Amino acid sequence: MSRNRQVRLGARPVGQPKPEDWQHVTEAVPEPADGRFLVRTEYISLDPAMRGWMNDVRSYIRPVRIGEVMRAAALGRVVASKHPDFAEGDHVTGTFGVQEYAVSDGRGVLRADPARAPLTAYLGVLGLTGLTAYFGLIDVGKPREGDTVVVSGAAGAVGSVVGQIAKHLGCRVVGIAGGAEKCRLLTEDLDFDAAIDYRGQDVRAGLREHAPDGVDVYFDNVGGEILDTVLARLTLGARVVVCGAISQYNATQRSPGPANYLSLLVNRASMTGMLVFDYEPRYAEGIAALADWLAAGVVTPRETVVDGTVDDFPEVLRKLFTGENVGKLVLRVSG
Repeated sequence: MSRNRQVRLGARPVGQPKPEDWQHVTEAVPEPADGRFLVRTEYISLDPAMRGWMNDVRSYIRPVRIGEVMRAAALGRVVASKHPDFAEGDHVTGTFGVQEYAVSDGRGVLRADPARAPLTAYLGVLGLTGLTAYFGLIDVGKPREGDTVVVSGAAGAVGSVVGQIAKHLGCRVVGIAGGAEKCRLLTEDLDFDAAIDYRGQDVRAGLREHAPDGVDVYFDNVGGEILDTVLARLTLGARVVVCGAISQYNATQRSPGPANYLSLLVNRASMTGMLVFDYEPRYAEGIAALADWLAAGVVTPRETVVDGTVDDFPEVLRKLFTGENVGKLVLRVSG
């Protein structure tokens, strides 16, 4: 009989999560009750936000509890159903967690059509990643044709999509990424106008060179020093989109606030946090636009897909914080 392997949070990490922060558990595969269905996990999404969910602090979502299956978006196939709207064989995405099997009542679950796009796209460009880029840039960043848009974490899952959308909308796009190879990818493969390697270049000098007239929209995925540097280059009426702060997630000491925050006052600029969950009533709109752009080649998804088992999740997660992935990081679950 099949068993359900799970990865649970075993302790609150200090700094980067360590092997001893996880519990590896095997249970019986659950049976779906009336109005529910059973999903066999095929792909697990790995996202920087996961690190924040491990901390016992007040946030936009409750923390993962000690001993609880680690929260994660995943894609799988329905293998048993007592739900009228989901049939065996359907591919679905939802917050199924880091486990081989999950039971769902259908809330927050979306269908994935493998004939329309590769299944991994439904965790990336057609999933919450793409929707974050879409609504964060368009609704919060409000780019106008001719604007200079700067994106940090630009070779990551969200940043790479943000830059491509901005370019399609007629903006000049400058990406900030770590390493010469990632910067080459941005300019040669994804059509960014310029890229700054924060590991090998001075970001301040790079912004002076590639955004000489200042930054109209800054889409921030990293926080910290890079955020502070870009704040000093804002134009009048600039918009800063605060999407993430991956440079801070494993910090063991609280970092000081941005020293250049008065640039927001001087330039009458805005700095706004965004969460994709606030846009749930409009997900269909965003997915439709992203699917059209994907089909037309406007957006080229970048993915790092790692083959393994559920037990490999902790090691694959580490890649997010060491910069080993390009684009969306996904664990493809084998038996």
